Amino acid sequence: MKKLLTLLFAVAMAISMSSMSFAQDASGSMDKMDKKEAKAEKKAAKKEKKEKKKAAKEEKKDEMKK
Repeated sequence: MKKLLTLLFAVAMAISMSSMSFAQDASGSMDKMDKKEAKAEKKAAKKEKKEKKKAAKEEKKDEMKK
């Protein structure tokens, strides 16, 4: 009986440990990819905003010359 309980406990520990490691692997790589994508989108939006601002400034400058 004691051997059976020990074996059952060992199997339960092995399953719980392996499920934790799989959960970490899956979420860790996805989070990194999501962060990279979000950062790239933010950078592109910032660049676009800067270009629009520069174009508006140039337009205003041209109007002031006239």
